[in-house]
Amino acid sequence: MEAFLHQVFSGLTSGCVYGSVALSLVMIYQATHHINFAQGEMATFSTFITWALIQNGWPYWGAFLSTVLFSFVGGLLVQRLILRPFEKAPVLTNVIVFIGLLLIFNALSGWIFDHTLKSFPSPFPKDAVLATKYFSAHDLGSVAVMLGVLAALFLFFKFTPLGLAMRAAAQNPESARLVGIRVSWMLALGWGLAAAIGAVAGMMVAPVVFLDPNMMSSILLYGFAAALLGGIDKPLGAVIGGFVVGVLENLLGAYVIGTELKLTVALMLIVLTLTLRPNGLFGNQVVTRV
Repeated sequence: MEAFLHQVFSGLTSGCVYGSVALSLVMIYQATHHINFAQGEMATFSTFITWALIQNGWPYWGAFLSTVLFSFVGGLLVQRLILRPFEKAPVLTNVIVFIGLLLIFNALSGWIFDHTLKSFPSPFPKDAVLATKYFSAHDLGSVAVMLGVLAALFLFFKFTPLGLAMRAAAQNPESARLVGIRVSWMLALGWGLAAAIGAVAGMMVAPVVFLDPNMMSSILLYGFAAALLGGIDKPLGAVIGGFVVGVLENLLGAYVIGTELKLTVALMLIVLTLTLRPNGLFGNQVVTRV
């Protein structure tokens, strides 16, 4: 029983990271109705920046906040300078652009910071009072950070004029333009927020898996499964989906398929969700009149 509980709680902490990645994917989807395949590589590049700042003597939280701000501005610039010309392009064109961004950020990470594994510090002390045999201090801290990000996003979209404008631009761009909302800039802000959330996810996972240019490759797949399972248009659903994917991955890996095949759990969830419930557990059902 103790081993089972350990797998469940370990899955919840993994699901925290998957939920963060899923949340950033949902942010992009809400703004553009596309999936950003470069999200993981952008998060990895941001995490390398934090690592470089810490190596140069910056305090952890100073480097953390600076990287989040840098990532927000970087995501905004990516949308304005690279993706803006393709806003009305076919879906396949956007997919090719996203794959190009994935390759660019992966190559930049390896070129600037090299391909060797790097240890990344955790800001949470190992001897924290709340740590237990099931949860380490970093696990608890990661969950707290992700829930804090989710709460901040909820308050932003629910109670601020800018958040309401972004929601309107995502849900009905034509009507939003009629009331004076600059839809293109709302898309850019969505990209900035998604990049910032991805950076937070990268900084939370790096102390666990070590830092290298391919750090987020498999995690992005789990995040994609979580976003689909929870509902690709529902931020809260993405977070819940992340916890579900994390627990299923651990339990199936430990008791059914083995740790070597754990990645197939994400692939199975993606296929089953798209086949049985394409809108996810909490997604809105879209009806098109023809």
